[in-house]
Amino acid sequence: MVAALVLAGTRPGGDPFAQAVGAAHKALIVIEGQTMLARVVEALRAAECAPVIVCCDEGPVADLARALGAEIVPPRSGPSGSVLAAFDQSGAPLLVTTADHALLRPEWVRELIDKAPGEADLAVMLAERARIEAAMPGSRRTYLRFADGHWSGCNLFLLRTPRARKAIETWAVVEADRKRPWKIVARLGLGNLLTYLLGRLSLADGLARLGRRFGAEIALVPASDGLAAVDVDSERDLADVTALLARRG
Repeated sequence: MVAALVLAGTRPGGDPFAQAVGAAHKALIVIEGQTMLARVVEALRAAECAPVIVCCDEGPVADLARALGAEIVPPRSGPSGSVLAAFDQSGAPLLVTTADHALLRPEWVRELIDKAPGEADLAVMLAERARIEAAMPGSRRTYLRFADGHWSGCNLFLLRTPRARKAIETWAVVEADRKRPWKIVARLGLGNLLTYLLGRLSLADGLARLGRRFGAEIALVPASDGLAAVDVDSERDLADVTALLARRG
């Protein structure tokens, strides 16, 4: 059984996006009659993840999480600290996602779990730009440019082994520099940076090299559905996702 962690913290002073749409917290934004947090928790349960743990402060989000049958861990300093706290509580394997992943499907969760290589300590799901644009034309994502194309993160990570403790720090580094891929590659040394700048470094190879440098095996699991990279982080995202779900009935 794979445990799952939903990151549902918020920045000091509240989330401007949530405030703009009249919600007390981003996780409580309602889409087609259901909060984003409920959508995520239900998808994880449908994927047979257990237990489901929600990282959030005490308050309405924690109340909802408990009503959904989830366990609670309080946020720590930064996402990596919160993941580490949940990892200490649940152990490996632990799947990590976010409360704003309103389109999350159990098939994507199972795809990451089932396709993660056996030797990987950390598996990361990303989607190719062509798949994302085909699934949701006009969606604005942050892309990493590699030799094998442009990729965007799906907010889906699988910490597979006890060695994933080392990978948590690597994950935090990648997240901090997610909009500056050259800086991520620069951590691998001059030779790897030049390989990247010359357009010869694939995403899978870059993740593998990054993991080896930090003492963990990191593997890429490409998303078969481009929608896996679409979260709800702005009013435009909210409108796009609401329209998509309304069309699907």
